[in-house]
Amino acid sequence: MAKNLVLVESPAKAKTINKYLGKNYIVESTVGHIRNLPKARLGVDVENNFLPQYVTIRGKGDTVKKIKSLAAKSEHIYIATDPDREGEAIAQDIADILNGHSSGKLHRVLFNEITKTGVKKAMESPRNIDGNLVSSQRARRVMDRIIGYKISPFLWKAIIEISGSSSLSAGRVQSVALKLICDREEAIDIFVAVEYWSLWAVFKTVKGETFKAKLFSINGKDIKVRPKADLQGAELDEFLEKYLAIGNEENAQKIFDVLRGKNNFAISNIVKRNTKRNPYPPFITSTLQAEASRRLRMRPKQTMMLAQKLYEGVDLGKEGTVGLITYMRTDSTRLNDEIVSEVRDLIKDTYGQAFIPETPNSFEKKKKINVQDAHEAIRPTSLKYTPQFVKPFLDSRSYKLYELVWLRFFASQMTPALMETTVIEISADEFLFKAFGTAIKFKGFMQVYEEIAEPRENTEDREEYANDTIPLGLEKDQKLALDELQKTQHFTKPPARFTESSLIKELESKGIGRPSTYSMIVSTIQDRKYVDMVERKLSPTKLGKAVSKILVTNFPEIINEYFTANMESELDQIASGENQYVKVLNDFYTPFSKALKKVEDKVEKILCDKCGSEMDIKIGRFGKFLACTNYPECKNIKSLKSVAAANQEPEYTGETCEKCGGRLVFRTGSFGRFVGCEKYPDCDFIRNISFGVPCPKCSDGDVVERKSKRGRLFYGCSRYPECDFVSWYKPVAKPCPNKDSKYMEQRYSVKKGQYLRCPVCAEEAQIETEESETSEE
Repeated sequence: MAKNLVLVESPAKAKTINKYLGKNYIVESTVGHIRNLPKARLGVDVENNFLPQYVTIRGKGDTVKKIKSLAAKSEHIYIATDPDREGEAIAQDIADILNGHSSGKLHRVLFNEITKTGVKKAMESPRNIDGNLVSSQRARRVMDRIIGYKISPFLWKAIIEISGSSSLSAGRVQSVALKLICDREEAIDIFVAVEYWSLWAVFKTVKGETFKAKLFSINGKDIKVRPKADLQGAELDEFLEKYLAIGNEENAQKIFDVLRGKNNFAISNIVKRNTKRNPYPPFITSTLQAEASRRLRMRPKQTMMLAQKLYEGVDLGKEGTVGLITYMRTDSTRLNDEIVSEVRDLIKDTYGQAFIPETPNSFEKKKKINVQDAHEAIRPTSLKYTPQFVKPFLDSRSYKLYELVWLRFFASQMTPALMETTVIEISADEFLFKAFGTAIKFKGFMQVYEEIAEPRENTEDREEYANDTIPLGLEKDQKLALDELQKTQHFTKPPARFTESSLIKELESKGIGRPSTYSMIVSTIQDRKYVDMVERKLSPTKLGKAVSKILVTNFPEIINEYFTANMESELDQIASGENQYVKVLNDFYTPFSKALKKVEDKVEKILCDKCGSEMDIKIGRFGKFLACTNYPECKNIKSLKSVAAANQEPEYTGETCEKCGGRLVFRTGSFGRFVGCEKYPDCDFIRNISFGVPCPKCSDGDVVERKSKRGRLFYGCSRYPECDFVSWYKPVAKPCPNKDSKYMEQRYSVKKGQYLRCPVCAEEAQIETEESETSEE
C-alpha cells in the first residue's frame, strides 16, 4: 500500500508530527525554502509583468530529489509548511517542483498548533494552496529584490569612501527602520534641555498622619514646564498667559520662602474616582517580543527562536513530544471558543466566580485585519500543561517564556481590576497643592499578571510626591500642618533612543513590516553595522547615519514611512484578493524607476585606470567587484576594498608612533584589525589591539584578536610564534569569582545566551553589558 507524504519546513516539526500520524505517513522536512531568486542577477523580468525567475537554492538539490522520489511513491501529498504567507509560498514551490513528478493528489494543511488534536483536525480539513497568499509573498519578494538590487550598488558607490565595505545594502523596510532610528538620534542631538523646578510638601494631620503633595497652581495658573528651550515671541506670551513656569532656582526660592511662612493649609476638595483596568489581550508577535524584552531581557530574535521550539514540540517524557504554544507569527488576538471555555472553568476553580466576567473577553483590533490575523493569538495549546508541569522538561529561558505566554493568556480571560483614585486638594491663599493616591479595591486579572510598561520620559519628579497610601478619614476644610517643604531642580530629557522592542512597536503602529519580519529587520540593521546596541538602546553608527542620509535624500518618495506602509497595505490587499500582483508592482516600480533615474547621474563615476571607461559593480562567485564596462576589449577588474582603501579617511587612535612620532591609525589586515603608523610604508611600526588581558601562558604578552586563514576570529598571544597560546573564546578582563583566573572567557549557548566562564574552574557569571546575538526586508 502506498504511503502518504507530509512535507513540513522544520526537522523538529517533522519529528513531532510523525509521532502523531503513524506508520502510514512519511513526514519529510524541506529545511526552509527550497527555491529563491538568483544571487548573481536581478532575477525579475520587469518588462514581462515582473515575472520572477526562481532557482533551486544551492545545497537543496538532494532535498528536492528526495521529495520528488517520495512523492512519486505516495498516494497523497500533504504540504504542511507554516501557516503564513512564507509557508504558502514554500507550499507553491513544492507544488511546482512536483509538477509531473507525483502520482498522488496534493493537499494543503495548516497546523496552527502541533498537538495530537491539532494535527488530526488539520489533516481532516485540507484545502488548496491559496494563490492570493502566494502572489502576495511573491510581490513582497520581488519588490524587496528590486529595491535591494537597484539601490545597493548606488549605495556602494556613494559611500565606499566611508565604509570600505561591499556588504552595504538597502531594503524596503530595513531602510525605513534605520531612518526612524536616525530621525530619533537627530532629535536627541538638537534637543536643548529646559530647566524647571518643582515644589512639594509633606502635610500632617492632627492625628500625626502624613502624606505628600505637589504644588500645582498659583493664583489659578497651573504650573507647567516650557515645551521647548527656545520658546519666544507670541508662543511664549501665549504659554505664559495660560501657565506658570518655575524655570530657575531664584523663582523657586521666592515661592519656597512665601510657602514656608504659611500656616493656613487646609483641604479644599476631595475627589474620589472609581476606575477599571482591563486585562491585556493575549500575545501577538510584537507584544510577545516587547514583553519578553522588558521582563526577561530577551532580544527579539532569541524570543522567536525559543517560541519556535515551543511551537514545534518539546519532549515531555511520558506525554511524548508536544507543541506547547500556538503559531507564534500572528497579528491576531482571537481565541477559539473551546480553549476560552476551558480557561474560564480553570479560573473559577482556582480563584472563584468573581474572577471570571459574565461573557468571555474579546479584543477587537482597530486596524484592518491582515493576512496574519487569520490565526489565533499566541497561547498554550493545552491547559493540562501548566508551567509547573513542563518546568522539568524545559531550560530556564524556554520555561520563563512559556510561563509568560501562559500567564498572559490566563489573565486575558479574567475580570478587570477595580481601582479607586483619590485626589486631595490642599489650599493656602493663592497656592494649591494636590496629593494623589490609588488603591486597589479588587485585583481581578492583576492577581495573575501585570505588564511591565516602557519607561516614561521626564517622570523622575513624580517619585517625589508619590504616596503609597492616603490616610483614611480626610475631610474637606480639615486643617493640615506643613511638616516638610522641598524644592527640586529638574531638566527635561530628550526623546529616548529606541530599544529593539520599542522599535518593533513603532514599526507595527505605522503598519511597517509583519510578524514574520520584525526580528529580522532589527537584526539586519545591526549585522550591517548601521546600528550599535548601547545600554540596550539602538544607536546609529557613523556608517548608518551616512547610509540613511544618502537614501532619504536621494529616494525621499521611496524611503519613508508612508510609502512603505502603503505598500504593506497593498500587499495585504493581494492576499485578500482585493488587488492584483502586476498592478501593485507597477504602483511601486513607476515612481521608483523615476527616482532611480534621477540619482544615477549624480553618482561620481569610477573610471577604469587602464582604458578610461566607467567601472561598474558586478557580483561573482566570491562577492562584489568592479569591472570595466568596456569588456571584452578591456578586462580590468578591481576589488571594492582596494578602491575604498585609496579614498578612506584614516581612523586615528589618538596616540603617537613610538618609532617616528607620527599618528597611529587603525588598520585591517589579513589577520584582523591592528594599529599601525600613518606614515606607512616609510614607517613600519605595528601593534596588536589588546583586550587588557595578559597571556595566561607566558605572562609577557597580551591576548589579542587574530583571524584564521578561513576568516574565523580567534585569540592568541601577541608574542606569537614565541608563545603559542590560542583560544576560540574572547577574553574579558574580569577575574574569576573564585579567583582561579585573572580573566574570564565570553561564551554563548542557546540555553544561556551570552555568559562568562572561567577557563580554569568553569565557574560561570552573567555578562553585565548587553547580550550579544546575531540574527530584510
